[in-house]
Amino acid sequence: MSAQLQSSPWRLLPMHPAHLPQVLEIERRAYAFPWTEGIFRDCLKTGYSAWVLTNTLGEVQAYALMSMAVGEAHVLNLCVDPQRQRSGLGRQLLDHLITLARAAHCTQVLLEVRKSNKAAFRLYETRGFERIGLRKGYYPALDGREDAIVLSLELV
Repeated sequence: MSAQLQSSPWRLLPMHPAHLPQVLEIERRAYAFPWTEGIFRDCLKTGYSAWVLTNTLGEVQAYALMSMAVGEAHVLNLCVDPQRQRSGLGRQLLDHLITLARAAHCTQVLLEVRKSNKAAFRLYETRGFERIGLRKGYYPALDGREDAIVLSLELV
């Protein structure tokens, strides 16, 4: 399955192990504490919903992973290349994940976001996510640990 996004130069593709070198490069540039190659490979092996957005040259610009089980979807990672942030790619990926969750008859989409990540929080808020909790010390941080805001989108 490949999709040209409506009036967009981006292509949406299922993530494949061949995408991992580019995904890992973006992950390292975007996060102080990036996921490892092993984590990505485990997600692909498990069959999580994993997607990349590529440009017309096939270069990965953004990616997302989501698990779905027992009527619940959980966005595990959504990342846009730092050079492409604020270009709508995160919104396009998030909308795609929500569409997939609905098609799988999920009633709720959950995710965690760093308390300091105001831009991501605003994106999720514009898509209807609401704060439902706080996970103390959830993320590693340069000065110890950082809290995560738990967000939920009800799909019923």
